[in-house]
Amino acid sequence: MLEHSDIVEIADELAEAERSRSMIPLLTARHPEMTIDDSYAVQNVWKQRGIEAGRRLVGRKIGLTSKVMQQATGITEPDYGVIFDDMVYENGSVIEFDRFSNVRIEVELAFVLGEALEGPGCTLFDVLRATEYVVPALEVLSSRIEMQGRTIVDTISDNAAMGAMVTGGRPVAVDAVDLRWVSALLYRNETIEESGVAAAVLNHPASGVAWLANKFAHHGDRLEAGEIILAGSFTRPMWVERGDTVHADYGQLGAVTCRFA
Repeated sequence: MLEHSDIVEIADELAEAERSRSMIPLLTARHPEMTIDDSYAVQNVWKQRGIEAGRRLVGRKIGLTSKVMQQATGITEPDYGVIFDDMVYENGSVIEFDRFSNVRIEVELAFVLGEALEGPGCTLFDVLRATEYVVPALEVLSSRIEMQGRTIVDTISDNAAMGAMVTGGRPVAVDAVDLRWVSALLYRNETIEESGVAAAVLNHPASGVAWLANKFAHHGDRLEAGEIILAGSFTRPMWVERGDTVHADYGQLGAVTCRFA
């Protein structure tokens, strides 16, 4: 376990990297003894720095919930991060490319909670009862820690590589469609790059939200009513460059589009 002073120093490094749009060296190379608990402690200090600076917490993201994402990253367990209000973009937004580092896009479903969710013992059915609606979303990944050789400890410390999200399409009640069979086609500049089905996320995208509620219980915390929960990607991350237009077609749930400038 790291000393608290080390945790604060790393969190401040990451906050500065986000402000300056730069990257820092691998944490695990400098602190090989660093644990997953240490990395969540770093993320928590980083979150508090954001709140102190006037950012508003609006939700959480879950990462690495599908086999395709675990294979793409070499990391074999889910993780989570926080979503601030200034990370949420509307459908059709033009997004500043230079705001992020190592920009990639993931295809996800976002659960908007109508009721609080609390573990332990939170199930998929608890999530469905608590969800007000589900909406298509894109996650913009941004890595403030160098990519080569990253471990889950690096990723969690880096707010699970959360950069931003774009919501769009048609919000639906959880019983309006079979969420397992929600599918999406992901395009970059009118060329299809990826496709996937939401069941790739732990066999049901709501399972990721249940996992998060139970994980939070270990920290004496819970998911609150009104929070947006990004449930995890069901495609591989797609790299984007300045000038790219991204379009995700969710069929009957509509589409999400953004452009990087």
